[in-house]
Amino acid sequence: MTVTVPARPEPFALDPATTAVLVIDMQNDFASPGGGVDTSGGDITPVRATVAPIARTLAAARAAGLPVVYIAHGYAPDLSDLGPEGTKNRLVHADVGRATTAPDGTPGRVLVRGTWNTEVIRELAPEPGDPVVGKTRFGAFHGTELDALLRGLGARTLVVTGCTTSVCVESTVREAAFLDYRTLLLADCTDEIQGRAHHESTLVLVERLFGWVGDSGAFTAALRAGGED
Repeated sequence: MTVTVPARPEPFALDPATTAVLVIDMQNDFASPGGGVDTSGGDITPVRATVAPIARTLAAARAAGLPVVYIAHGYAPDLSDLGPEGTKNRLVHADVGRATTAPDGTPGRVLVRGTWNTEVIRELAPEPGDPVVGKTRFGAFHGTELDALLRGLGARTLVVTGCTTSVCVESTVREAAFLDYRTLLLADCTDEIQGRAHHESTLVLVERLFGWVGDSGAFTAALRAGGED
């Protein structure tokens, strides 16, 4: 069965049997009050606005039998996988490891694995059997098992959601294109901490060079219509 989703630069045809949905970095540090971005003075409002569209997308995908794969950005407690001194990954993650307090009062640390900070937000929590792939760089394929996992699932088409548009989402979409995946980025299921202009720029780049751009309403409607055939 093939379903067609209205998208840019042209309609996007996909076979649900070879399609997976990615949920990138929708974790407490980026999307919850008390997380790293929030406690450092950043505005999580744009990312919070993606939660409802992503939830609807995941419900429709699961109903259609599509696998959902979560990506979580986080580092070892000793920060040994952050990168050598002076490298860009370490420099731009200067806040990593900072002590925080989770909403339930337990201690946390920004972007450290095994803490509340790197857990997927409760509204989008993985269901039993959903893979969660950890990463230590912006792109979800770099140094991870994601490519092998997707190939094992038979997925050659990806529907991408998560944050942030111009950093981890764009990096992952670029990597996916280099690996010859066909990628549909849902514009209302991603947003940007660094400013709306960055979000819009990535959407243009994706539709011109790396994939296709649609929205959750068109995607879910296409799945429902396909299921009624």
